[in-house]
Amino acid sequence: QVQVAESGGGLVQPGGSLRLSCAASGRLFSIGDMGWYRQVPGKQRELVAAITSGGSTNYEDSVKGRFTISRDNAKNTAYLQMNNLKPEDTAVYYCKADIRPTIWARRDYWGQGTQVTVSS
Repeated sequence: QVQVAESGGGLVQPGGSLRLSCAASGRLFSIGDMGWYRQVPGKQRELVAAITSGGSTNYEDSVKGRFTISRDNAKNTAYLQMNNLKPEDTAVYYCKADIRPTIWARRDYWGQGTQVTVSS
């Protein structure tokens, strides 16, 4: 079994910071790309940031310069450092990981989501 779990969400004031973590566990032959997505009610889930197994990154335009995605391959964990948070960053944040549980199998696994609320 493979599990992906996010942590680190919460309530923060505008201008504040949060660090989200995404840990993969279970049967893990390899982990490829990992990404953070967010969703607000009534809207589609959108990509916030992604990182390849080699460390290449890309960001949604509105978070460039404020958010940083990173990963620790030894810990099977990805992080999203969010600085200078704005009310419009409020959303449920989800982690997606491209995982091979075995050499023959490969699929995307999603976490359950963590709420981030930016409000004074």
